[in-house]
Amino acid sequence: MAHWSTFERETENETKKLIKCICEMEDEEDPNFHLALKFTWSNFKFHRFLVVDSHKVQRSIAGIYEKLMVHSEISKAGSWMRLTDEFLNSPLPNTDGVKTDSHYSILSLLLLLSESPSNTNFTEKPRVKEKEPEDNFDWAKYLMEGEDIDIGPYPDTPEWSEEESEDDDSQQPLSREDSGIQLDRTPQEDPDNTNKTVPVTWTTGEPGDAQAWLEQHVVTPYWVSHAPRFPHSLHLHSNLLNVWDQHLYNTDPLYLPEEKAFVTESQVIRETLWLLSGVKKQFIFQHHDGKVSVRNNVAVTHLTSNCLHSVLEHIALYGQAVFRLQRFIDEVTGYSSEPCPPGSSSSYSSKKGSEPPFRTYQAFVWALNKNFTSFKAELTTIEKEVICNDETVTLSAVLERLGPHLAQIEVLHKVFCTGVAEVPPGTPNVVRASHLLNTLYKAIIEYDSVGEASEQTVALLFSLWTETVRPYLEIVDEWIVHGHLFDPAKEFIIQRNKDVPVNHRDFWYATYTLYSVSETVENDEKLNDSASGSSGGDQSSSNRQLTMVSFLKPVLKQIIMAGKSMQLLKNLDCKEPEQSEGSSRDAERKSLYTLFLESVQSRLCSQEESPTDTVTEQQATQRSLVKMQSIMAQHLEIDGVHDPLLAINFARLYLEQNDFHERFSGGDFIVDRSSQSVTCQTFELTLRSCLYPHIEKQYIECCGKLMKTLKKDYKLLEYLQAMRNYFLLEAGDTMYDFYTAIFNKVQKNENWQQPSFLDVQLQEAVGQRYPEDSSRLSVVLENIDSSKKKNPVTNMEVLTLSYKVPWPVDIVISSECQKIYNQMFLLLLQIKWAKYSLDTLRFSGTNGKLEETSGSAAGKVRQQIHRLCLLRVKLMHFVNSVHNYIMTRILHSTGLEFQHQVQEAKDLDQLIKIHYRYLATIHDRCLLREKISFLKEAILKVLNLALMLSDRRQAGQSALSTEFIDKVESDFNNCHLFLVMVLNKAVCRGSFPHCEYFELFMTLF
Repeated sequence: MAHWSTFERETENETKKLIKCICEMEDEEDPNFHLALKFTWSNFKFHRFLVVDSHKVQRSIAGIYEKLMVHSEISKAGSWMRLTDEFLNSPLPNTDGVKTDSHYSILSLLLLLSESPSNTNFTEKPRVKEKEPEDNFDWAKYLMEGEDIDIGPYPDTPEWSEEESEDDDSQQPLSREDSGIQLDRTPQEDPDNTNKTVPVTWTTGEPGDAQAWLEQHVVTPYWVSHAPRFPHSLHLHSNLLNVWDQHLYNTDPLYLPEEKAFVTESQVIRETLWLLSGVKKQFIFQHHDGKVSVRNNVAVTHLTSNCLHSVLEHIALYGQAVFRLQRFIDEVTGYSSEPCPPGSSSSYSSKKGSEPPFRTYQAFVWALNKNFTSFKAELTTIEKEVICNDETVTLSAVLERLGPHLAQIEVLHKVFCTGVAEVPPGTPNVVRASHLLNTLYKAIIEYDSVGEASEQTVALLFSLWTETVRPYLEIVDEWIVHGHLFDPAKEFIIQRNKDVPVNHRDFWYATYTLYSVSETVENDEKLNDSASGSSGGDQSSSNRQLTMVSFLKPVLKQIIMAGKSMQLLKNLDCKEPEQSEGSSRDAERKSLYTLFLESVQSRLCSQEESPTDTVTEQQATQRSLVKMQSIMAQHLEIDGVHDPLLAINFARLYLEQNDFHERFSGGDFIVDRSSQSVTCQTFELTLRSCLYPHIEKQYIECCGKLMKTLKKDYKLLEYLQAMRNYFLLEAGDTMYDFYTAIFNKVQKNENWQQPSFLDVQLQEAVGQRYPEDSSRLSVVLENIDSSKKKNPVTNMEVLTLSYKVPWPVDIVISSECQKIYNQMFLLLLQIKWAKYSLDTLRFSGTNGKLEETSGSAAGKVRQQIHRLCLLRVKLMHFVNSVHNYIMTRILHSTGLEFQHQVQEAKDLDQLIKIHYRYLATIHDRCLLREKISFLKEAILKVLNLALMLSDRRQAGQSALSTEFIDKVESDFNNCHLFLVMVLNKAVCRGSFPHCEYFELFMTLF
């Protein structure tokens, strides 16, 4: 390789680097590497590359320009044509001329390397051209070196020049005669000249000079009557008002010119800036009762009166909006030092002067003030430029420059009028705050539905909303994190009822009040949150639409549950060691508002970075866009519309819909405009991804910790099991000892309704197996109506159980729950009593009497005993069927399902719901509901027949007469047929699917 030149060696090295980069082969001894090297060298040496076609490159450049123009990307299209033309007309190193093959070759290479120039985000950056270095060489010194020059006796005296007088004249200040704004050219208002002094020399002998200086530096008093006319140009454009007045005078014989106060355009600009800055005392604009009007006789020489007044009235509307907003800001920020004037009718100033404004209004004013600060800074900058008088400033230029700020003022004033000014006086703070937040929320969604045309407005409203919502989020954060609802001004939609302490059994139900604002009625309604913690909007009547803070609706239940759970946790004697670390972790914790802002910031950043990171998604989106464009073009042609640009925009609009092809590619062209789900999802999705997850996380943490504390430290599950053991007789051996002692007393006709006897029996039965419950469980005897004592089965209704549930378990097992438990206990006790009576019923004592009796009498007695045995078996079958149905099919199966649901409960409210649902289920399936009480009455009648049969047998054989047996059999058959008929119809109809097992047993007779 020694004969190789330096160029060939460098080319080989670069070729090896190229192969390593593209083929990812590092080993140069690899045979594949040598093959690739030979192939590359062969192409470099022997392949002939064709000369680039300049016309083809020009067509590609023109095509990209046209594509950018079709996509309405005018700035990118202009930059594309300007930069390509500049490159083609610029010389290249080692290349002579412009628009050479080298130029087109480089452009062709760049076009081939680019994938989709029209979909690239491009912002042209200004390029600073390098200045040519100045020649600082002293040629005079170099050329005069060695020469003797006579500089005279005064070498330090500068040479005199005739141009000095001209330079002195040029230093005199120049001013426009029609500006009229030199009055404010003072060192106090011009920050650039604070350290300079203006030398003004007065000469008493020359009064003309002083008058000329005043004419140049003092504004003509245009605000006085009969003000002197200022000199102006005689050009036609500067005298348009006179020309128009002359035309009206010549055409209208009744036209009478009015006296006008002439001002200059600069003076109009100055008063416009003063109006927008908040100055009230002016000449052109007048204030009357909070409204801004324009003086009728104001005129400028170069505009007609109608034209001037239309412009000034438009400015006056913005000035009035500024005054209303500034007045509101002053009232909120200076409520103590600047009381409202008497007779003020503003709704937001109806509060007493001593009462400070609530925090939501303060946050809203803070956000308004931030926008006003930037607006007034822009006004100050424009006024300084007008004072300097370096450039010509016109009213149209000022309005165009203030256009974005005035658009923001218009939006802010609209929000203020709807959210603040329209609220009637005397409205509670909670209604004011809710209405303001709802107004901002709806405004964001309304402008967001417009799309790209209102991006700036949506950004303004979103920043305003984030500042205004801060007090609400701080209240929520304080409540769900520390369990303290701090709301001194009562502006939050949930308010604490201080009459109910935390350790009260009604804490979970009556502690907090949820306020809902009525849109149709200008009053607020208080709806106590139920155990579910849901809003009370569904409980309102149909003709009144109740709303609340819209953005909190999806997580309102979680907020209520987390707040109540945390407050309950703070008052429990938790045994967890984590409490000692709570203060240190709380110091490191970020607030809910901070987390929300950080999430919004990260979401915005991810949306900005996503187009540059996912090239494949762009390609897929481009293909989908082309396909959708063709579909939309077909549907537009159906209506006789051929507009490719409209088809592209429609395709972009529905590009993010998953069901686009299903909706538009079918035979029918149906667009559902009833919902705004297509275009109004951005703000709601932002809340769902940036705010709601943080609330959900705190909700899961608070409620999970509360459930763990109640189950572990306060034995909630043990208390629920105890209620089922005693009231639902799941502890069969324990309760058997208790109720059999009562049944034995009843059979012996002894008085069993003695509190001492019942307490002793209950304590002995419970104390043997569950000693910890002996002090909590007690028996209570209640008085019942004497009319109910006719039947034996009703004698047990005086007996009720009472179980003392400690706090906070009594939140779940309330007194209402114990009433339902007692109803179940009474039904089970009646069934147990009938079953026990039939089990102990015997007819063996009649054998001796049968031996003494002979003949036909003995046969009748045997037949009667046989009938009694059959009747007993029928009654036992019925009672056992009812007993097995309730104990196994209802209580046992439902109890297993209840235990599983209790283990999966996430919060206390869900656990309360599960418990209530469990009680309602067993209460309904045990036929205790009032709607189906006729079934219960039929069953109790059969139980009463069994008790009557047992009582007659205890009274003796003589009491069991044939008539009695016939009556019992007839009543039993009637009840049985009635139950079979009703249950059969109900099961076939599907009304009582759980009664299918019971109905099957009833039909086996």
